[in-house]
Amino acid sequence: MKKTQLTFFISYDKEGEYLTLPFTMPENTAEFQLSYDYPTHQEVTHPVDGGQFTSRERINIIDLGLIAPNGEQVGASGSDKHSITLSANRATSGYTPQPLTPGEWQILAGAYKVAEEGVTVTYELSFEPKKRALYIGDIHTHTVASDGVLTVEELAAHARRHRLDFLAITDHNQMSTSTILNLIPGITLIPGVEWTHYQGHANFLGVDQPYDEPFYTNSDDEVKVRFQSARERGATIVINHPCDPGCGFHFDLTQLSYDCLEIWNGPMRESNLRAVGLWQNILESGRKIPVVGGSDYHRDKLFQILGGPCMGVFALSNQPADLLQAIRSGHSFICFAPQGPTLEMTAGEVIMGDTADWQEDQSIEITAHGLQAGDVVRVIHNQDSMDLFKAPGDGDCSLTYPVSSPGFVRAEIHRTFLPGIPPLPALIGNPIYFSED
Repeated sequence: MKKTQLTFFISYDKEGEYLTLPFTMPENTAEFQLSYDYPTHQEVTHPVDGGQFTSRERINIIDLGLIAPNGEQVGASGSDKHSITLSANRATSGYTPQPLTPGEWQILAGAYKVAEEGVTVTYELSFEPKKRALYIGDIHTHTVASDGVLTVEELAAHARRHRLDFLAITDHNQMSTSTILNLIPGITLIPGVEWTHYQGHANFLGVDQPYDEPFYTNSDDEVKVRFQSARERGATIVINHPCDPGCGFHFDLTQLSYDCLEIWNGPMRESNLRAVGLWQNILESGRKIPVVGGSDYHRDKLFQILGGPCMGVFALSNQPADLLQAIRSGHSFICFAPQGPTLEMTAGEVIMGDTADWQEDQSIEITAHGLQAGDVVRVIHNQDSMDLFKAPGDGDCSLTYPVSSPGFVRAEIHRTFLPGIPPLPALIGNPIYFSED
């Protein structure tokens, strides 16, 4: 944690004014803490009959506020609070959670009362840097704003009970806004919309309004306009359940700009397995498309729960921008449930979704936690696959896999969920790519 101390002298003639003290917010700050101190009272001892009396007079009152680089007020707390905490997901009461944009911020010092000799205010600033960690969440959910049964607040509470770190709200053709979602504490909520058309569905994530026009389109050119607008406004674009027999994606994917492919939607079933096959063909063609999964949650029912499946995302923070950046980069895996297994796959400093230079002695390290007896760790290298390990009991494993040629390597964990039913994927990870100079 980086710490900085600033001192600020306020003279008596500034009493009644508001002053600002600039400071620099470093790049990649996850949490900011500020505390301040100054002489508040003057004590004077007076002799009295039989002893003494010490009077305590308030001589300085300095109020506190915070201003962002764009000039907007982040918060103000008068002289009541002498320390505040701020991050993208939480903040001290009186302050608004928001991303800690690097650049020049300002401390607002309100000189409500100043002693004749002036006052020196000492500010202690602490900057907690971002560091990559694993966050579990669901990026495909619905509320009463479309065809779900829970309000956003109820859905957030439900997600916390499922021990999820984040949710994307993706109602059908109904946009959610970050302004409203930021008011719900305890979980990161990502604004989104499921663009829903008779010929296909797509999630536009991370922006309040990916397009200005009504959602509907009656031509391929109008579809391109919606996608292009979402792209220009910074949305993360996901093609949803492409092989679903009832609402598959029938537009030409080669004509649309998108970031990710949803290969696992709700309970594992035949259409999801076909989507995995579609993705495998894309990878074999040489394209690098990250995959995602989501519960498509509307309500609890047999075999369908919030977070079933969920995403395990290795992100620099639990802020929407960092989560979506990690998802677009493929730094993630899909798991059947929040309490399911987890997967790490590395090649030196390279993680899932990244590209490394292939070498003759290249290998990857695979670490799986939360395995159950009989779970199988499977590796897919280009067009070949092999069962690398079968868990003899409940536990964790660390494995090394030699990479014999350039291309891609990805891993899955398969599990027998019910007697008599063939093993199904319990986890699917994004690949590491190996290029040849």
